[in-house]
Amino acid sequence: RAADQRPQPTQEDASLSALDRAYLALLTADERARHDRYMFERDRLLFRATRALARTVLSQYAAVAPIDWRFAAGSHGRPYIDGPRVDPPLHSNLSNAHGMVVCAVSVAHAAVGADTEAIDRVTDTVAIADHYFSPREVQALHRVPAPLQAQRFFAYWTLKESYIKARGLGLALPLEQFSFLLDEGPDISIAFDPRLVDDPARWRFCLLRGSPHHFIAVGVDTGGAPLSLRAAHFVPLHGRAPFSEDDL
Repeated sequence: RAADQRPQPTQEDASLSALDRAYLALLTADERARHDRYMFERDRLLFRATRALARTVLSQYAAVAPIDWRFAAGSHGRPYIDGPRVDPPLHSNLSNAHGMVVCAVSVAHAAVGADTEAIDRVTDTVAIADHYFSPREVQALHRVPAPLQAQRFFAYWTLKESYIKARGLGLALPLEQFSFLLDEGPDISIAFDPRLVDDPARWRFCLLRGSPHHFIAVGVDTGGAPLSLRAAHFVPLHGRAPFSEDDL
């Protein structure tokens, strides 16, 4: 396919590090066009790292070279693996924020969502929550001491994004119609407004601290089965290291 033809290196490419050039070489022509539309180098770097992470992590699960993976998007824009076909099938979800890229992969569950958020951003977190979150979450947020409210806000936001992405429906799912319960037991659970037809017993969630500055949330429709999650720090085309116990 024409979209799979690799773009030729440019003079600008030569100024990149060897690892960055390797990431760039993994991009299809369509991906390179998206990459080049970013105005700032930090955004191009994030795009390169995101695509490289997706390809190299998936290649840990199947005998497919990173350069050979293909991706497409569903009707609501959710990316999925378009080839090659492997057995067992792989299901994945990507998220990025400046300083962090996340790729969640499942060999058992098709509905998997991941999100990462920078938690030190300056924003009016309580006002946003009051406007967009469920009444139950807003009440819980206001009970948190003021110095900890921003961190709780980003915990809710990251978890909500993981659920939305796992469902693959984008903002067609109203944020105020589902609630995360963070103070009602040892596990993270979800509750649904009657207008949002879903079964909370099917869902499992995990909230990680990806760095001192980032939350990572993973949401999976396991059908009610326990969620077995392994996490690792991974530098595409370079290697990986396990999370420390403090990270989990």
